[in-house]
Amino acid sequence: MATISMLSSFPAASLPSSFKPRSSSSFKCFLGYPAKPGFNSKLVSSSCFSFTNNRPSKGSLVVGCSLADGNGSSVKRTTLHDLYEKEGQSPWYDNLCRPVTDLLPLIENGVRGVTSNPTIFQKAISSSNAYNDQFRELVQSGKDIKRVYWGLVVKDIQDACKLFEPIYDQTDGGDGYVSVEVNPRLADDTEVTIEAAKKLHKMVDHPNVYIKIPATAQCVPSIKEVIATGISVNVTLIFSLARYEAVIDAYLDGLEASGLSDLSRVTSVASFFVSRVDTVIDKMLEKIGTPEALDLRGKAAVAQAALAYQLYQKKFSGPRWEALVKKGAKKQRLLWASTSVKNPAYPDTLYVDPLIGPETVSTMPDQALQAFIDHGTVSRTIDVNVSEAEGIYSALEKLGIDWTYVGKQLEDEGVESFKKSFDSLLDTLQEKANSIKMHSL
Repeated sequence: MATISMLSSFPAASLPSSFKPRSSSSFKCFLGYPAKPGFNSKLVSSSCFSFTNNRPSKGSLVVGCSLADGNGSSVKRTTLHDLYEKEGQSPWYDNLCRPVTDLLPLIENGVRGVTSNPTIFQKAISSSNAYNDQFRELVQSGKDIKRVYWGLVVKDIQDACKLFEPIYDQTDGGDGYVSVEVNPRLADDTEVTIEAAKKLHKMVDHPNVYIKIPATAQCVPSIKEVIATGISVNVTLIFSLARYEAVIDAYLDGLEASGLSDLSRVTSVASFFVSRVDTVIDKMLEKIGTPEALDLRGKAAVAQAALAYQLYQKKFSGPRWEALVKKGAKKQRLLWASTSVKNPAYPDTLYVDPLIGPETVSTMPDQALQAFIDHGTVSRTIDVNVSEAEGIYSALEKLGIDWTYVGKQLEDEGVESFKKSFDSLLDTLQEKANSIKMHSL
């Protein structure tokens, strides 16, 4: 089995000084598996992630060695590099845990940013011993459990930001971001969310951090105010076109209200969720049960995403936008989230391959990332069948699918899921803290 420890080195020239290896070699070996239809082996295995696939294996481990040039760069390429360089889409990784240096092989393979959420941290902190020493220090220093939680989370975010700063610098703030979410229990409180975002941004204190704010009706005004203060935002949990347009307007309103003469360092992504849309609408279609309804299964999410891209192009053009561009404003990129396939009957790249287009981001968890590296197709697809997407969207409406209702249901479920993860982790940490305090008596 290939492991990260078997990767000989990472290009030292592109790393922050705190992460540079003590020595380097101009001859470098990389481990991987052949990109064949029967791929079934683990591409990378570590404490943070593992890649698996249920397809029968037809290939064996390949050790590919390449000569590095004098600058420490390598000729190794993956579909992730092609995705960015040929089609203008940035591949990000939807996961984070300790040690953050586990991200190095992914960066080398073309990953250009990281997203996290309360569920990701709940899994990471609850299942790893890597947090124990810092946890004990925080508890023994007298911090309450919420401050302990944020101490653990912020350190991971800061360390990841250091790893991605070279990409951030090389792209002049276009990429290399690490996202961290405000307390999910604030999703219905506009003012407290604003203050929490400011505080979290100050705690992380890195230019390439994205503060995640949910796109709830109550938090859309928060987005405007946070952007207006010059803080970059990842707007999360977007499930409908109507809410997406409100998010764009909040970004534009925030830029206009900022009073900054240079807007180039205030950026944003709008995280438009995909696979969860099909999960809900497929159930509705199966309940309807007609041949027409059943034929539309697995098509709703991609169709709506294609229309979201059309909305993106429309909103970021024209006189209003051009006036902001003169001050250095950057477009709020669409980010495709929830890209893992929930229905095993669907192709494992269903929410990546059809959503490729310039000025977008695709954040992929383990399975989606592995699948795309192995057999993804790099080609602009997001706007090749707009009329078909419009037809699917309309056909679903005619069958009684209420897109606004679906979006609200998914938003409520998403917020509730993050709240549950947040509360569960706090309970787990409190139990551990109580145990430490008892043993110290």
